[in-house]
Amino acid sequence: MSESRGSAGPADRHAREQSVTISFAGYDRAWAAWIGHVLERRGLHVVYQRWVGSREVVLAEHLRDLTLAPGRILIVLSKWYFQLGPRTHEEWNAALREVVAPDPDRFAAVLVTAEPVPTATAVLAAPDLNVGPQEAERRVFDRLDCLDLLRRPPTDPVDARRTPRFPTATPEIWGPTVPRRNTRFTGREDLLNEAYRVLQGAEPGAGVVTFHGMPGVGKTQLAAEFVYRFCVEYDVVWWVRAEKRPGYRRTLAELAPKLGLSTGADYGERLRAVRTSLRRGDPYAKWLLVLDGADEPEEISGLVPTGTGHVLITSRNPQWREHNSRLLEVPVYDRAESVAFVSRRAPRLTRDEAGQLAEALEDLPLVLDQTAGWLNDSDMSVARYIDLLEGSIDQDVVRVSPDFPMPFQRAWSILLGKLYEAVPESVDLLRLCSFFAPGLIPVSLLRQVPTDRLPERVANLLEDPQLWAKAVDQLQRYSVIPEEFRPADADEAITSDEPFYLHRMVHQIVRQNMPDEDRELFIDVVRRALVTADPRSPDKRASWDAYAQLVPHLKYADVLGSKDRGAQLLILNSLRYMYRSGEYAAGLELGERAMEAWRALLGENHPRVWEAAHHYTNLLRAVGNYQQSEVVARAAAEYLKEEQGDDSLAYLKAAQGLAADLRGLARYEEALQLCERLVRMCRSALSDNSETTLRAENNLAVCLRLLGRYEKARDQDRRTWEERRQKRGTEHAETLYSESYYATDLRLLGDHKQAGSIQEKNVGELRKAVGPNHDETLLAEHNLARCLYDGGDRRKGGALMADLRERSERALGEMRPNTLIIASSHSCFARRDGDIDAARAASESVIARYEMLFPDTHPYIAGARANHALILLDVGERDQAHELAEQSLARLTETVGTDHPWTMGCAVNASGVRKAVGDFDGAVELSGDTVERATVALGRTHPLTLCARIAFADDLRGLRRSQQADKVEQEALADLTATLDAQHPQLVSARSRRRPFWDFEPYSM
Repeated sequence: MSESRGSAGPADRHAREQSVTISFAGYDRAWAAWIGHVLERRGLHVVYQRWVGSREVVLAEHLRDLTLAPGRILIVLSKWYFQLGPRTHEEWNAALREVVAPDPDRFAAVLVTAEPVPTATAVLAAPDLNVGPQEAERRVFDRLDCLDLLRRPPTDPVDARRTPRFPTATPEIWGPTVPRRNTRFTGREDLLNEAYRVLQGAEPGAGVVTFHGMPGVGKTQLAAEFVYRFCVEYDVVWWVRAEKRPGYRRTLAELAPKLGLSTGADYGERLRAVRTSLRRGDPYAKWLLVLDGADEPEEISGLVPTGTGHVLITSRNPQWREHNSRLLEVPVYDRAESVAFVSRRAPRLTRDEAGQLAEALEDLPLVLDQTAGWLNDSDMSVARYIDLLEGSIDQDVVRVSPDFPMPFQRAWSILLGKLYEAVPESVDLLRLCSFFAPGLIPVSLLRQVPTDRLPERVANLLEDPQLWAKAVDQLQRYSVIPEEFRPADADEAITSDEPFYLHRMVHQIVRQNMPDEDRELFIDVVRRALVTADPRSPDKRASWDAYAQLVPHLKYADVLGSKDRGAQLLILNSLRYMYRSGEYAAGLELGERAMEAWRALLGENHPRVWEAAHHYTNLLRAVGNYQQSEVVARAAAEYLKEEQGDDSLAYLKAAQGLAADLRGLARYEEALQLCERLVRMCRSALSDNSETTLRAENNLAVCLRLLGRYEKARDQDRRTWEERRQKRGTEHAETLYSESYYATDLRLLGDHKQAGSIQEKNVGELRKAVGPNHDETLLAEHNLARCLYDGGDRRKGGALMADLRERSERALGEMRPNTLIIASSHSCFARRDGDIDAARAASESVIARYEMLFPDTHPYIAGARANHALILLDVGERDQAHELAEQSLARLTETVGTDHPWTMGCAVNASGVRKAVGDFDGAVELSGDTVERATVALGRTHPLTLCARIAFADDLRGLRRSQQADKVEQEALADLTATLDAQHPQLVSARSRRRPFWDFEPYSM
């Protein structure tokens, strides 16, 4: 709907000749859109005319100008319509009597407010539309004297996707953090309409607009007004305070259950499900996401949803234009807007005084709001205030900061003094809250601290409800605390448990301008509140909401600067929470700051420093930064070994982390040697069945598996499984993990039936123990899918793997190691099943992601490229396949050796590619050598050895050595027949002389 748009439907000629001009305040756009829609559906021609009501023109002339519009004039009466200008009711009564009363047939009206309206509007006989949609529609047509049109069929069928929602109905999903509508909102019509035009005209996936401007110009209020003005066009409206990535992720993830998405409790899984739902427009295509205060686009731009809906951003950072967003600059008010706003905010001021104040404060909305608010309650003249404003700033009250516009600094100097004179406790409350993060202040945390541990000034404020209410009321009156951010169901009198909003500019200037004794007092109170609120259980999902609330405030309360043990434990628990919940970027930042701060505060090698280092390296491993993690972990292990001995628990924990880094860096032999040593030390220092010892035993099996020593890995995993069953029971999560690893070893040794039998039961138990989308559950299901597929049930195994790929990307994220393991297998299955396009797309994606995680020498990159060479061969790109296969074989030979199963599997493939490009001698040489190596390393009946033997026979035929080829083939077929069912696809394929290939499979590290 635009202000000048008109339309006509294919009704009869009489209806087409009828026109209605709807006059409305921009605030009531939703009503105008709905009324216009119901009129147009019955064949009326509708023109929309937004009412401006500028004071530069006599009000009666404005009304006469309306008569130039076509047809009946239907005025949407609301308090907003009469406030524009602003105008008094007396002015309106006079104008209505002069223009409307003499011409009652030309004017009509409907009423959409319960607020008092000018008495002369009685001439318009406006029916109240605050009823149900059907009755409201009847009243509109009745007032326009065309009820007969309702008895005719509409000109077009009802389309729920295009029909405006009835204005009193809220969208299907309405975010709980959407601010209240600002009843003093003024102007900004061009910006609102431009944002609407850009979003409506955007292609799917490109509907992103950023309101950009300096602090205090009203970006948030502008976004809120956009929401209320245009919400009838959306099914979902969700408001996110996006100052920091963790808070953004948490709030966006909370949309998942509202959308009816089936997910676990993990934020990462919910977030990915929400983004997928919004991208697809399922179940809602019309959605609006508001990201308020998103000043760090580099942190969250990658998480901004795309799709069928729209995204509205408020930010001080112009770099959003580099992230697929249209930037709309939000300036200060123009002078007319300033005067109109001040006139409503401070009715005692004349228009001239409002103009003088606006000029002095340079039209900055936040300053005008705060200043006009207290001037209205004061007997100070505007002239006197301007004299104070133009005087020198009291440096004891406000220190000049280049971060703020000068009018704000000067106005704040005066306002702070007035607040202190009127209610000193309001200044105390402000200063106290400035040690929380800006935005929504969780004052309920203060109530959790025993008052006998609080300074008397703070205790009195918290214990006396009247004193609290008085302080808050004073801050609200002068718009230091905006009322719009209070919950919609809050009581009129704000309580000491209810959060309130502190603007970033106010927050910063209060922090910068505070006596040192107050700073020490208030920061200590906030630290105590945060420490008291620590659930001390970061591994439990039930505690993650609490940590998500606490973490943003750690910086502002300078918790890292405290020597208190509880404060340090809060930091460590927060790091653990960030690791467990997937907040890696924020966790890495906090971990780095913690180590630096504690080295300076506590000493270079204080135990807290190494505890922080432990969490920091976990976070580094989670993002694949094994190089840096190894540096930190090695330094920690060496120091702890020297200071505490190699039998200390601290050293053993650090050394196990170092072993994980070595595995991540593909230094498998070095990792194996360290793990063997750790197992011996744990058994000696602790006990054979301590959890630390069992974890070391488990990690030793991981090293053996990565080195391709499957029998030793199986034996090690079986021992660990048995120990954990005895110590923890059969249904404990750690026991189930060991059982799953044992089943994986069995499959890698070729025992698909036994492995599948164990794994199927294990998957069911894991789902109950840790959930269906846990890392370990997904890895167990991956093993089950491979057992099924390689065991002959390709349909069931392939379907499970396809489901796993989607679930893992949603639950874990695309870059997690286990996601890539699953994606790699899914690509291989698609190639084997003949879906080459899907296989190629998945394979290219896996390679790209591995290249982002690891250096080019890593065996996982070489293996993924070896798999991709087979796809290139299938699509006829033989030369490229040959080059890639040879490069991959050389790389694997260099990194893990010629006798590793990965290398031998890649050699089977490379020999097939050699044959395809005509290098028959090279193919026979390579496959023959592979058979010999595989037989020694794995045994003559291992699946890889059998694959190599069949491939060798195929290569021999390429050289026309048929007699030798037949002998090799018959022996291999005999062994295949003894180990596989008669209808197993591998046996059927071998009998048909179809060349076999081998999948590279990365393992969990």
